[in-house]
Amino acid sequence: MKIPKEVTHTRRLANTAEPLARFLDEVRRLGPKLGPLLIQLPPSLAFQQSLAAEFLRHLRNRFAGNLACEPRHPSWFTDEVDAVLVEHRVARVAADPAPVPRAAEPGGWPALTYFRLHGSQRMYYSPYPQAYLHQLQSRLSSLDGEVWCIFDNTAEGAATYDALVVATGTSPSA
Repeated sequence: MKIPKEVTHTRRLANTAEPLARFLDEVRRLGPKLGPLLIQLPPSLAFQQSLAAEFLRHLRNRFAGNLACEPRHPSWFTDEVDAVLVEHRVARVAADPAPVPRAAEPGGWPALTYFRLHGSQRMYYSPYPQAYLHQLQSRLSSLDGEVWCIFDNTAEGAATYDALVVATGTSPSA
């Protein structure tokens, strides 16, 4: 589940108590089926340590489950930021396309690894090459801890095919 844009984009992590409480109330109904919550940040949101730490502390006080953060501003890809994420048990998403090279690799809290793949060459549309999918499958199976891989190249259905290749190791028959 993705934390609502009202929290991440409109309020930009500040003054989020009410919409965050409403969202958490709703998603808790999923019970054990609830996976990690995704905090996808707008590309214009630069890292501010006090704001990020306050938001994550507030969120952690209300939610004990796994969290993954997908920052898109280059200032979020530093050791300092990873330390803040580790402190609050938040994984940093490995994203494709990556806004900076470090964004292609997972970071933050190491007990959760979360890949979010939007399609390459054309975001949301392009399927991934077979060789990439097989390398990804091998990489995912070698990781420790909880591992998630989300395909967001859904515009023309590539996500389903790509996910099946990674899940099964073979190309689905037509």
